[in-house]
This record gives sequence, C-alpha cells and structure tokens, in this order.
Amino acid sequence: MLDMRGGRGAEAAAAQKPSLVGGAYEALKEAIRNNTFAPGYQGSEQEIASQLGMSRTPVHEAIIRLQEEGLVRVLPRRGVVVCAISPEDMREIYEVIIALETTSAELLAEKPADVRGPIVEELSALNVRMQSALAADDLVEWAKADERFHQLLVERSGNGRLARMFHTIMDQSHRARMLTLRLRPKPTASAREHQAIVDAIGRGDAQAARERAKRHRVAARDQLLPLLGQFGMKHL
Repeated sequence: MLDMRGGRGAEAAAAQKPSLVGGAYEALKEAIRNNTFAPGYQGSEQEIASQLGMSRTPVHEAIIRLQEEGLVRVLPRRGVVVCAISPEDMREIYEVIIALETTSAELLAEKPADVRGPIVEELSALNVRMQSALAADDLVEWAKADERFHQLLVERSGNGRLARMFHTIMDQSHRARMLTLRLRPKPTASAREHQAIVDAIGRGDAQAARERAKRHRVAARDQLLPLLGQFGMKHL
C-alpha cells in the first residue's frame, strides 16, 4: 500500500530545494556585490555556508551558478575564490553594457504608443528619484535609483535574453561602480542624459533612443576607466 505521508514528504522536499538554492544564490551574490566576500577571497564551500548561516548543499548549487556568471571560480582541492575585476575587464564589460542598452532603448521606442507610455512614466519617476537624491547629496540612494533605471530600460524591452545577460554583466561591474562612486565628479549630468533617452522613447524615435543611450554609457565609461588607472585599482 502506498505511503501517502512519504509521498507528500518527498514532494515537499523537492519543492523546498529550489527555494533553498535560490536563497543561497541571492545571499551569496549580495555578499559578493557588497564586498562581504571581497575580490580574491578564498574559502571552502563549508566556510562560505557557515558565514551565510546556511547548509552546504544549496550553497554548492549557488556556487555553480555564480561560477557560470563569472563572479566566482572553483579551484579543485583549493576551494572557491571570488573573482577580481581588472580595468581591462571593465572595458569589456562596458562594451557589452553599451550593446545591450542601446538595443533595449531602440526596442522600447519601437513599441506602440500605449505600451511606451507606462514605461516612460516608470523611467521618469526613477529619474526624479535620482535628482532628489542628488539634491540631498545622497550618492548611495542616487546609485540605487540609477541602477534601477538601467535595469528597467533593459527589462521593459521585452527581450528576456537581453535582460538575463544584462543582470549578469551588471553584477560583475557593481563593485567598480560603488568603489568609485565618491571619486567621480558629482553626476549632475546623469539625470539630464537619462531624460534625453526617455524623451526619445516617448516620441517613438528609435534611432535617437539608441544614440542617446550609447552616448550616456560611453560618457560613463570614459569617466570611470581613467579613475581606475589614476588610483591604481588593478583588481576590483
């Protein structure tokens, strides 16, 4: 006779596993992004699991995902190392970001007006949030709103593959952006450049949206990369 209790227990365990792995993945990724596990950190899976307050199995699965995304590297018999980002890595990362965001801006501008409208409102609201944070000299809040603006720009394009690639590449660049946040000139032009992108999308001008998005990210790249050299940041 079938043991229904055992069946339900197996189903519950199966349902729980993806949740545990997802939680471990998010926790470990956030710890890497915020330098809890700094670039070059090396430790065993058990050590990492202990610091996160989690069991080893979901952490093991999370590490496999993060290695695929370029945030960690598994060294046989030596544990896990958090990957560092070099200035040359950042140059390559920006090339990818520029390609993804220019395509996304173009796709957004090509959408019907009734679809573009709500997206334009979302992006504009984030731009206002950026301006308010800057007026209050709150660069951390400004950076959060800025990051969300760029996320939405890609996510609302409707191309899931673009969005997945974008999230991976932004996770890799996050540390460099935050480490240089207070080294860069105050980003007073950023909201204006964002608004130019939003306005082009609102008009349905795909070519202008693409060009404005490219111009904005090229300016950010050309400001960030020299700083890395100036302050001798060879590994981030």
